[in-house]
Amino acid sequence: MAGHDDFEREFDHRWASAAEHKEPSARARMLAARWKDAPPGPVPFRGDPAPAAPRRSSWISTAAVLGSVAALIVLIGYAQTHGA
Repeated sequence: MAGHDDFEREFDHRWASAAEHKEPSARARMLAARWKDAPPGPVPFRGDPAPAAPRRSSWISTAAVLGSVAALIVLIGYAQTHGA
């Protein structure tokens, strides 16, 4: 509990929340200054998403992986029978 008391003494949340004037954040001040000269244009609440790139068939990927595994098995079998 001593740590909690130290925190309350260091920064009183009730005092800060009761402040009459709350200073805006740095980002809010920057945007307000930027928009004073050139306000932003209208933006829809939820714009249309960008069209997604066409996806390749998952069968192509599966065939490529299985073909690679089969070729590796054949290569290992050939190396064992004809190797040292």
